[in-house]
Amino acid sequence: MSPNPVSSTPILRRVLTWSAVATVVLAIAAAIVGYVVAEGEGLVSGLLGVLLAAVFLGITGTSILIANRWYGEPLYVQFFFALVLGGWILKLIVFFLVIVVLKDQQWIQPVVFFVSIVAGVLVSLVVDAVVISRMRLPVVSDSSLPTEVPEDTAPGAAPAEDGPARS
Repeated sequence: MSPNPVSSTPILRRVLTWSAVATVVLAIAAAIVGYVVAEGEGLVSGLLGVLLAAVFLGITGTSILIANRWYGEPLYVQFFFALVLGGWILKLIVFFLVIVVLKDQQWIQPVVFFVSIVAGVLVSLVVDAVVISRMRLPVVSDSSLPTEVPEDTAPGAAPAEDGPARS
């Protein structure tokens, strides 16, 4: 693995950090609102919905950060897409399994559960937009310029005064 960092790594780390903070705040709000709306069932449903949204949204950022560790390797693109696509497939499978298992549970309040998942997704989108809009990322990133060429060897340069003339 290459020690060269990818320029998107700090952005992804900041997104995951702020998403974790926002998730804690949202979980507290969902627990309070869920308890007010449907008592114990609402509290559990609100917390479970926020947790589910946070885990699913965190998988993508985490998979990209893990894939970026192979930056500079010959198979970097293949590793990157395999890990990110694998994360998306994992999310899809787990989401369907969770919904199938939880759909008929008596201790789930469906409206609170649904609203908390939607709120988790919206909060994550807001965090992503705010972090990305405030980060400074060069227009051309992860590139390097060629080394400087001495003036006397540059194409079309005049011959050096102290040395022999070149033809």
